[in-house]
Amino acid sequence: MNVAVVGYGYWGPNLVRNLWKNSNFEVTYVVDQQKSRLKTVKRDYPSISITTNFQDVLKNPSIDCVVIATPVHTHYQLVKQALKSGKHVLIEKPLCDSFRKARELVDLSKKFNRVLLVDNTYLYTSAIEIISKIINKKKLGEIQYIDSTRINLGKFQTDVNVLWDLATHDISICLHLFKEIPRYVQAIGKSHTKSGIADIAYLTLHFDSKKIAHFNCSWISPVKIRHMLIGGTKKMIVFNDLESTEKVKVYDSSYIQKTNPVNSNNFLTDYRIGDVFVPKLDLTEGLSNLVSDFALAIKSNKTPISNNKISLMTVKILESAEKSLKNNGKMIKL
Repeated sequence: MNVAVVGYGYWGPNLVRNLWKNSNFEVTYVVDQQKSRLKTVKRDYPSISITTNFQDVLKNPSIDCVVIATPVHTHYQLVKQALKSGKHVLIEKPLCDSFRKARELVDLSKKFNRVLLVDNTYLYTSAIEIISKIINKKKLGEIQYIDSTRINLGKFQTDVNVLWDLATHDISICLHLFKEIPRYVQAIGKSHTKSGIADIAYLTLHFDSKKIAHFNCSWISPVKIRHMLIGGTKKMIVFNDLESTEKVKVYDSSYIQKTNPVNSNNFLTDYRIGDVFVPKLDLTEGLSNLVSDFALAIKSNKTPISNNKISLMTVKILESAEKSLKNNGKMIKL
């Protein structure tokens, strides 16, 4: 299948590299507004055609797929045009900047019978695959919480706040693992620049099942941290994405509540500290697996791991989080 990549900034080169290596695709075009980036494409991939005009891609009947890696505020129009032109679409996360627009795009993909896949790359990593299997086999018991920290110094976005930029990853992971929709969304944060865009924020998702998810996101941290805790009633998981080999550790630790025989209104707690298990992970790049899933969705009509239910709910949660931010942390019902 012939594919055109739109946007060759931060993420575009990674997409081109993985599409180039996949035998299902032939990268025929790269579109970007900056000619300096297009010169880089020609230097690294001489056979790829380059253009600054997106219409060149839309009008080309030989192009089957469009892969978009541009700022969030451009997503809606680009995806809409691509779908109406009969192209399958792979779009950088999040799908777009409002739930109404996102739902319209999903409906368009169904109308024109085209695949629309959002690049929730983490869902395709070996680490999340292993964690998902452990949870599905009930090895952790009942899941109680996710507590995630995703912080670094920069990169400041100009069109969306830090939650739209960073929490997208954690929300999609949470929805994938929990297989449950939160009832309430709550967020607080601050902007420390003239832009007024929050550069540090804390997002909490409340679930009917008493699960809770908390995400700490920041562009103004002196260190980069990609750390997630998943707590169950039997065991707990630590996922450190910056670890080179031991990214996932399963702790055979838990607590047990006991009734106080003297006063039944109080309870006693016993703690159990057991072994730590480190599962072996496949080193295949998550983005490579995502590209393969994109091809499979087109050829076999298979629902991708990063499905539209997750992508739509992610946008809805982010939109609700923005409302909460603007209302000093008010709980927003989904």
